[in-house]
Amino acid sequence: MRTLSTIAREIAQDWRKPYFGAVPYLNAMSTLDNINEPFGYDSGESVVRYFLSNATSWRGDTARRIKAELKGMLR
Repeated sequence: MRTLSTIAREIAQDWRKPYFGAVPYLNAMSTLDNINEPFGYDSGESVVRYFLSNATSWRGDTARRIKAELKGMLR
């Protein structure tokens, strides 16, 4: 399983102009290894959930693959 920081780097490379609502969660993910780590008062799991809810405008093959990977981590 890849780290959240590795995934965040790939997202940033693919999604050149991310939706402003997703940016804080993308930045938070770039500092985390996994969804079990805390980020401030939030859990890594909630950071990923909030990112996914704000990333609906990110589309394409890479987006579908990474969103599925993130959803798989939440199970």
